[in-house]
Amino acid sequence: MAEKHIALLTALSFAFSLGHAMPQSAGTVRGRVSDIANAPVSGARITAANGTVTQSVVTDPDGAFVLSLDPGRYTLTAAAPGLRDTSQVLTVAAHSSQTCDFVLPLAGVHETVTVIESPNYQVPIVSSATKTLTPLRDVPQSITVVPQEQIKDQMMMSIGDVVRYVPGITAVQGENNRDQLVIRGNSTSADFFLDGVRDDVQYYRDLYSLERVEALKGPNAMTFGRGGGGGVVNRVSKEAGPARFGEISALGGSYGDRRFTADLNQPLTSAVSLRLNAMYESSDSFRKFVNLTRHGINPTLTIAPDSKTKITLTYENFRDDRVADRGISSFQGKPLDIDPSTYFGDPTQSHVGARVNLGSAMIEHQFRRFTVHNRTLFGDYDRGYQNYVPGAVSADRSTVSLSAYNNATHRRNFFNQTDLTYAVQTGRLRHTLLAGVEVGRQLTDNFRNTGYFNDSATALLAPLAEPSIHTPITFRQSAADANNHLITSVGAVYFQDQLELTRRIQFIAGLRIDRFNLRYHNNRNGDDLNRIDHLASPRAGFVYKPTGSLSLYTNYSVSYLPSSGDQFSSLTTVTQQVKPEKFNSYEVGAKWDASRTFSLTTAVYRLDRTNTRSTDPNDPTRIVQTGSQRTNGYELGVNGSLTRRWTVAGGYAYQDAFVTSATSAARAGAQVAQVPHHTFSLWNNFRILPKWGAGFGVINRSGMFAAIDDTVRLPGYTRADAAMYYSVTDRVRLQANVENLSDRKYFLNADNNTNISPGFARTVRVGLITRF
Repeated sequence: MAEKHIALLTALSFAFSLGHAMPQSAGTVRGRVSDIANAPVSGARITAANGTVTQSVVTDPDGAFVLSLDPGRYTLTAAAPGLRDTSQVLTVAAHSSQTCDFVLPLAGVHETVTVIESPNYQVPIVSSATKTLTPLRDVPQSITVVPQEQIKDQMMMSIGDVVRYVPGITAVQGENNRDQLVIRGNSTSADFFLDGVRDDVQYYRDLYSLERVEALKGPNAMTFGRGGGGGVVNRVSKEAGPARFGEISALGGSYGDRRFTADLNQPLTSAVSLRLNAMYESSDSFRKFVNLTRHGINPTLTIAPDSKTKITLTYENFRDDRVADRGISSFQGKPLDIDPSTYFGDPTQSHVGARVNLGSAMIEHQFRRFTVHNRTLFGDYDRGYQNYVPGAVSADRSTVSLSAYNNATHRRNFFNQTDLTYAVQTGRLRHTLLAGVEVGRQLTDNFRNTGYFNDSATALLAPLAEPSIHTPITFRQSAADANNHLITSVGAVYFQDQLELTRRIQFIAGLRIDRFNLRYHNNRNGDDLNRIDHLASPRAGFVYKPTGSLSLYTNYSVSYLPSSGDQFSSLTTVTQQVKPEKFNSYEVGAKWDASRTFSLTTAVYRLDRTNTRSTDPNDPTRIVQTGSQRTNGYELGVNGSLTRRWTVAGGYAYQDAFVTSATSAARAGAQVAQVPHHTFSLWNNFRILPKWGAGFGVINRSGMFAAIDDTVRLPGYTRADAAMYYSVTDRVRLQANVENLSDRKYFLNADNNTNISPGFARTVRVGLITRF
């Protein structure tokens, strides 16, 4: 019923807004703030004043801003820390659209103390949550943004590194061959996006080519489509710009770690710029026999023929190879008490590989009060792995069961999104209207083999004293192994209205309608199956702003997961008949910009997952959709500079995720796997002296179960990290990072009861960063 009301509200809002578009009279001012080197200035505050009205916004990571102003003469002032305030006077006419750019020079000598300020991790504006540029405090949803500055300060290299300091998200093992997260109690290996477009293949993503990582929590189907029941992670790519600059970094550390990155930007003409990001990494591990090698290259071309048009072309070639490692087993309800470096299986026969080729094109054009944004992404993914799986340990602790298999996936993705936004004023009401279309097609081939020890047995008992084995093994298909081809077609339309009733009250309402068509062909027996779902995903939010810096909000949203799962790896005659799982989220929260450089967020939520599969109690051969799950939670996030010399990022999360009605995998009342009740993380960056800085972080996690049967518990832990920074010159920085400062033994995560990953031992990395 709620979905129908939201759909009706959205439709009426669109009709009302468009029907009354003629009386509006506001004009639009767009612009960009840069420094004297033409680098964008993120977080600059733009203030427009005409004697009676004052309005302000902050610039996004590209230095861009948008103001909607009533007709009149205004003084626009741009201000940013360490740079000199600059003002311009302009006249805004009704229905007009004009550009006003600022170049901010360095502050005077008396202000040079700002060079020792700590870095600011704040990103005040995002577009991913609403598909329109919106200040974070005006988005009725919990969002954590990890910018490039924080990624560099902590030497983050993976998605798992990023979410350590994101409340409400836990990185899990994912068989140690992919990124996999539990977001608000819901596990996912597919809810990853690149610049707002689906990037759902299972592999380990790198961060070398990113401007920032955004974690949007709660169902996001209105914006991102199917899945995303607990939330999504969106990676925002670096783009080429008109300023010439470069940065090269070299890193070395424990366990033979070596990593090199380059970020080079070169304007070719006044309208065309090229940017090249590249990376190479090779490293061993505290785990015996485990190592990795990966490299990537990402050229980007930006064409801006005029101030209202931008074209961005991007290509990435990325390769990741590593030894497959499923961790250690358990014994009597706990992780096995064994040397954390112990390897289970044959490392010479264990490998993970991913070959990723991504090409994208983005076109954005503004005309009058309309903005058209079109993005196309093509991805070719070839990934596979072969691994040994630890099983149960014998009662006398003398042997451990091992099995093995390999799995290969080849997927080609094509997605195209077109968004049309329109800012309109109807009387005193301000609307930002969005209408969009998305089409997509995914071709997937899956193939799996089972390992046969000595060409006969699918399981082997290995001595626990030495579980690293070299027993001959043959890989071939068993009766149940996959060999299939799937075609997924998606077509969607969506509508949204961001309505500002007054400067204190805002609403957002939207609806997305998807047609999800999955066609499955079994190459082994020739079976063809088909499933079509029509999904209606609404969202509604309300924001009340008692002051300009404080927002109180509430939000309701819905998402669906088709019965074939987030990787749609197969379709059976049973799942063909099963309805999609449904996620309903209710959230209340507050966002407070305590100062220009520091913000605090908090949220309370309930997330219900229904339509999960369960066994009919009267007929064990029949599946019914009566299973359900609930997550109740609270989150607190902090981000920004408390003083000129002290910056923090992190937060606290409480989660209670449990099965409310029995599913095919768990009894009612069972705790959801790998969802700790309490997590806390806080990273501190201190500027001690003009050339010296230090970092210190604490991560705390309470105990959690390894699997849904709640029989093996991973104990909680507290880990401390540290860093030191030294600016050799204004263009050269030396830094050292230490993870697990006290060399504490702990267990990071798991894939199931007998696949548990020990946490990293003390790890030291030293890096040299040169800018030019």
